[in-house]
Amino acid sequence: MSFKDEMDRGQTGGVEYDALAQDAALKAALANFRLSVYAWSEAAYNRPHTPAPVAPRLKVWRMAAGWALGCVLVAGGVSGGVYERHLKQARVAAALEAEHQRQLAADRETEELMAEVDSDISRQVPSAMEPLAQLMAEDESK
Repeated sequence: MSFKDEMDRGQTGGVEYDALAQDAALKAALANFRLSVYAWSEAAYNRPHTPAPVAPRLKVWRMAAGWALGCVLVAGGVSGGVYERHLKQARVAAALEAEHQRQLAADRETEELMAEVDSDISRQVPSAMEPLAQLMAEDESK
């Protein structure tokens, strides 16, 4: 007795079909389906594959697009490297300029300090020492 016969009898209300028979029939149907899917996929996998012919115009455009994309990538890489180098040189130049400005400020400070020391040392001779200073000036002129 097949599953279809049991279904026909079950629908007519005569005999209730057995759950075990239904499970067995369902398992057999699923097994058959699984085997057919495996067979189909095996046939599709073993089928010879031939690429679809490409029109010559499309080939040219693909090659041109490939070269253009390659050139864009190379130009982007080169310009990125040049920009990084420029930034590094700008940082170095800014650091050198800051060091130079700091050195100039230190030199000005030193000059101001030396001028102050010179002005402190080169004072006029006190009036009590004036006769001695004149004697010293006469000795130098001789």
